[in-house]
Amino acid sequence: MAVASLSAQQEKPLQIQRQGSFFVGGRDVHSDTLSATGARAPSGTVTIDQVYVRYQIPVGASGDSVTFIHGCCLTGKTWETTPDGRMGWDEYFLRNGKGVYVVDQAWRGRSAANPSAINRVRLGKGTNDDLPPVSFVSHEEAWSVFRFGSEYPKVFAGLQFPIEAQGELWKQMVPDWVEALPTPNPTVPALSELAQRLNGTILISHSQSGIYPFQTAALSRKGIAAIVSIEPGACPASGEDMRPFANLPILVLFGDYVDQSARWAPRMKGCREFVQAANKAGGRAEIVALPDVGFHGNSHMLMQDKNSLQVADWVLAWIAKSVEPRQR
Repeated sequence: MAVASLSAQQEKPLQIQRQGSFFVGGRDVHSDTLSATGARAPSGTVTIDQVYVRYQIPVGASGDSVTFIHGCCLTGKTWETTPDGRMGWDEYFLRNGKGVYVVDQAWRGRSAANPSAINRVRLGKGTNDDLPPVSFVSHEEAWSVFRFGSEYPKVFAGLQFPIEAQGELWKQMVPDWVEALPTPNPTVPALSELAQRLNGTILISHSQSGIYPFQTAALSRKGIAAIVSIEPGACPASGEDMRPFANLPILVLFGDYVDQSARWAPRMKGCREFVQAANKAGGRAEIVALPDVGFHGNSHMLMQDKNSLQVADWVLAWIAKSVEPRQR
């Protein structure tokens, strides 16, 4: 598939054939501590662990769809309009002929969390040790995690993230329940259900969710056309079973300043070791640092950086080269 020019994509009318939303995954549980306010009945059955999916299919869609999975402390908003008001990856991939599915991880955004454990303690039926761990990342911590600079509020020279719009990024951030959830995260089997339902989708993950497509492939390869893992918090260990990744197109993508980060440099090294092990086992994996292909100044939030659509063009070209020829 040829990638249309950036200016042409921004100017032409957006033509959508269909759009909507649904949930995948989920299970029913009974609880006697659903509420601690007296305004709602405390006992009953609720559905938890479901994953919200919003989709848009363009007129003349071609090739496999893409499924965007957000990272820590964020929601599917990651892939929508950038903090400074530019087109996000979900719209841009749509304009380039891809069906686009955007999820909210389990217990995040529109995928509801279960408050029973908190209410159990509030009602005196449990101790503080029973409280689930929930985190909210500060601006100061996120600054270095997202590699805007070595420490808050210093900025790396040449940084592409729109720092002037940082306030809009902070508004996107939400409490993160991931440490209260089992491994694999309930998002993983939900992604497997989604991939099989779509009968062919490219799983594009970011950061915390970077490992999820690999865990999904280990459950089942059905419906997984390829994996694009952007700055994953972890790749599979090189000593793990590599058979789930045999002959599967895999791209692991990192931005800039990685060698200046005590957090991200070891993770990139681990991903290089995974790619090497996967390819020895018959894989089709590659790892790319954006500076090596001509993009400089990209943060951890590279889908929101000022050159985000140029990076998207590069990813679309990789898909055209590495995924779509297999479908002809």
